Amino acid sequence: MSTKSILTNLPSIFLIGPMGAGKSTLGRLLAQELKRPFYDSDQVIEERCGAAIPWIFDIEGEEGFRVRESQVIDELTQLDHIVLATGGGAILKPENREWLHKRGKVVFLQTTVDQQLERTAKSKHRPLLHTPDPRARLETLRQAREPLYLQTAHFIIPTDERPPRQVMLDIKQQLFSDTE
Repeated sequence: MSTKSILTNLPSIFLIGPMGAGKSTLGRLLAQELKRPFYDSDQVIEERCGAAIPWIFDIEGEEGFRVRESQVIDELTQLDHIVLATGGGAILKPENREWLHKRGKVVFLQTTVDQQLERTAKSKHRPLLHTPDPRARLETLRQAREPLYLQTAHFIIPTDERPPRQVMLDIKQQLFSDTE
């Protein structure tokens, strides 16, 4: 099978994982490599609301944000041949996990809490990390969410201390070997 026909037959690709795993960065690289449209669910939510996610959390709370997130996940996962980077908590709702798993190939970008802390240290756009102890918060989130990432994913790609391009090539190789 030619690379072109593999690309045509390859379903949409959905990236899941905790904040700081590299979903947006890797999603852009992968979309460029595969010549596909790229979507970031958090960015789509911000564009539609005309407000940043921390503001949405402040006004509507996490539950209000999760309702908006589900609407966007449902809509975007119905598009063909896209690359989608989801928010870290997108897997919290059962319907999101189902849509992601059934409508495309789901890649769990796995990372450690140490790497998350390093990658998110300067970010002001992480409402769940606005706490006196970000490490403890990330550990708690990991314990709650990792089983859901594993349940949803078709395969796992580690991202710690690896150049984004190498991780993207590993994802591509796994996708192509999965379609052979």
